[in-house]
Amino acid sequence: MRQFFLSFLSLSLLLVSCEKKGCIDPDASNYSGYANKDDGSCLYYVFDVNLNTYKYKAICNGVWTTQNLRVTKYKNGDQIPQVQDAAQWSTLTTGAWCYYDNDPTKGVLYNWYAVTDPRGLAPEGWHIPSDYEYTGIVTYFGTSYLAQKFNAQSGWITNNGSNESGFTALPCGRRNDLGEFFEYGENAWWWTQSTTAGGLGRVFFIKDNSINPTIGNSGSKKFGFSVRVIRDY
Repeated sequence: MRQFFLSFLSLSLLLVSCEKKGCIDPDASNYSGYANKDDGSCLYYVFDVNLNTYKYKAICNGVWTTQNLRVTKYKNGDQIPQVQDAAQWSTLTTGAWCYYDNDPTKGVLYNWYAVTDPRGLAPEGWHIPSDYEYTGIVTYFGTSYLAQKFNAQSGWITNNGSNESGFTALPCGRRNDLGEFFEYGENAWWWTQSTTAGGLGRVFFIKDNSINPTIGNSGSKKFGFSVRVIRDY
């Protein structure tokens, strides 16, 4: 009996010694390949070069940030100019950012030149989605009444949604090529990394009266839109 008890104790100690606690979800930012037992420590956020943090979520076949970029530097640390003046914005042919209506509480918008600058906007290991990647997450959730599944539960004037997708779309508006601001609380616009045959940027957008999200052409490289990022595959 004593020998049986000692054998059982030894086996129990061996099992405990082999147990390595940690985050075992590979989608988490602190995933541990050495852990074999989850300890509830998983974190889901990514840092940009400014050390802003962004929540993220697995959606369809990708991992997407659920917040818009707020970075004010390129990935190499170079500053992206903040341009508040409308006249100056309208003449830009290089990257720039601004707050909507120059109000820091209303989110950051970027022109196309910032989005395509080779120094990069996205955090290391992440990229700005293509129109194909946006199409993928839309079709994953069906064919109709999809805006409701992408829109946040609050923040929209008339189009709050269920946010079933977890995308958490907020209507941060846009800035046009004359430097004027429009549509805060009504419409949401995001640059993709895709271009038209004529060289214009493609955009993913949801309007206040939208049934489904839409992908279309920007009309101008000088427009200011929001940006999301997706993790590299």
